[in-house]
Amino acid sequence: MKMSRRDLLKASGATAGMALVPEMAQAQMNKPSKNTFRLSLNLSTIMGQNLGFIKELEVASQAGFRSVEIWVPTLEKYLASGGSIQEAKKKISDLGLTIENAIGFAQWIVDDSSVRNKGIEQLKREMGMLAELGCKRTAAPPMGATAEPGLNLKAAAERYRTILELGDQMGVIPQLEMWGHSKNLHRVADVLFVAAESGHPKAKLLLDVFHIYKGGSSHESLHLVGENSIEVFHINDYVTSIKPDQIKDADRIYAGDGEAPIDKIVHALKPSAQPVVLSLELFNKQLYAQDPLVVAKTGLEKMKAVVQRVNAQYKV
Repeated sequence: MKMSRRDLLKASGATAGMALVPEMAQAQMNKPSKNTFRLSLNLSTIMGQNLGFIKELEVASQAGFRSVEIWVPTLEKYLASGGSIQEAKKKISDLGLTIENAIGFAQWIVDDSSVRNKGIEQLKREMGMLAELGCKRTAAPPMGATAEPGLNLKAAAERYRTILELGDQMGVIPQLEMWGHSKNLHRVADVLFVAAESGHPKAKLLLDVFHIYKGGSSHESLHLVGENSIEVFHINDYVTSIKPDQIKDADRIYAGDGEAPIDKIVHALKPSAQPVVLSLELFNKQLYAQDPLVVAKTGLEKMKAVVQRVNAQYKV
């Protein structure tokens, strides 16, 4: 039977359409899941109550958190008082928690090579503890290079690559942290440059609502960061009646209680390959005077409200 040109085109189109079905199905399967935020408690938020490492973990779990950020000094104090990594790891498992990140203060970035080498050794020691504990990330702030301006950002990028390579060996990836009060890495543009210039595939940024304001960056710059450049993001809020050059860590308040463009900031994070950990980091003395469980529960509910509002507003 002789087929007309029109019939041939119809048949070809149908065949092509059928061939596309599996591809479309696969693309849908590979499409990033929505509402991909994991809510975490940075234990700084209840640090002022002087609970100690284990009690802080218990409060976080009881409040409903499944993820936390720990502080290396608190962990070290626990170990110095007779605790062990093995006991802590079991406790973390029993509480149903994941340690998402650790906050440490090694001076890995400074110009003084002897101080820097000591900082790298400190970081190596800390990474060893964290890896054993099951924590796969640690903060890498510009500790020691904050008070005086003039840090060469290309040199900082080389130093960041050095600790990223150390992280490859240790199984703990350092997250380049921006500090708004630093005379060097205080803007989103600064840490973006250092991370990109490091040339390492695992370079990540650790940003913060408070520090974006404190350092004078616009939240509009966050779309340049990239979908998979942030694994942990510190969430909090502030009032604009306290200007950036005057605001302090103790002025941080619950997420959603202030005047930060917090919905726009959270929306700009756009998690895709994996969830972004939104971690509540506060140092508020008024909250330190309250019941830590109440503080943790309140913080979690306010974070949930932010995420729900962002999802509804932007149809995430």
